[in-house]
Amino acid sequence: MAGVTLEIEPLDATFGARVSGLRLTALDDESFAALYAAWLEHALLIFSEQFLSHDAQVALARRFGKLEFDIAPLSNVRSDGTVRVDDDSDEVIKLLKGNMGWHHDSTYMPLQAKGAVFSAEVVPSSGGETGFADMRAAYEALDDSRRALVDTLRAHHSLYYSQSRLGHEAQRGTHGKHVRQDGTYVGYGFHDGPVSVRPLVKAHPETGRRSLVIGRHAYDIVGMSAAQSEALLDELAAFACQPPRVYYHQWQPGDVVIWDNRCLMHRATPWPMHEARVMWHSRIAGDPITEAALTA
Repeated sequence: MAGVTLEIEPLDATFGARVSGLRLTALDDESFAALYAAWLEHALLIFSEQFLSHDAQVALARRFGKLEFDIAPLSNVRSDGTVRVDDDSDEVIKLLKGNMGWHHDSTYMPLQAKGAVFSAEVVPSSGGETGFADMRAAYEALDDSRRALVDTLRAHHSLYYSQSRLGHEAQRGTHGKHVRQDGTYVGYGFHDGPVSVRPLVKAHPETGRRSLVIGRHAYDIVGMSAAQSEALLDELAAFACQPPRVYYHQWQPGDVVIWDNRCLMHRATPWPMHEARVMWHSRIAGDPITEAALTA
């Protein structure tokens, strides 16, 4: 694939593009460099009919950097093939529903994730789209006074907090033991370490563009009451996640998306929970210098 010219079709949004004419399992260094440059520009790249094996997905993700974890299912299907019952008792279902709120990955960890490779194996008959939102364009669309305000603020981030807003009181886990024998990652993010504190605005370490860091894991802005903080964060999210700054991807089996978690938020959307939805997530680790959380 030497000298390949990427076939890129930008989305009808402030970000994102469909890429065609290449196989993700057959990228030489020159082709990958072009792909990476397109990823930095568009923040979300979409590929159809790739049908990556797990090993191929992990290998692709590793080309973007070290991995936070190599591959994990986002699925309502047990390892025995049965569909989990949506009866408010299943921990995995509670996390899947939590993921339906706008968020950045791993802001609740010591390092915010750099990005992710995400693929579809089984999709339901309706629903189950993944939404993405451009936090660069959102920051740039704020009026001057709001931009000056958020530039000075920091918020705590916790998965315990975001799940508790849904009535889910999670059991404590650890960073290293997040994947159970049945393939779920129930404990991931429910750690005993310090609560992360992050600025509401960050500069992208590779492009320099500034963006909002908000979403469902953010709470208790430093210097504000809990009520004031919640009101501002909800207001910012509602403003940010509007056209033309959003895109919802309707999945087909074999689809692959790669997103830049440093400048996009994302969310799942509801589907008939008696139907199977099996997705595979490889999370690219954040840089220890640029993505590290504060602790106070």
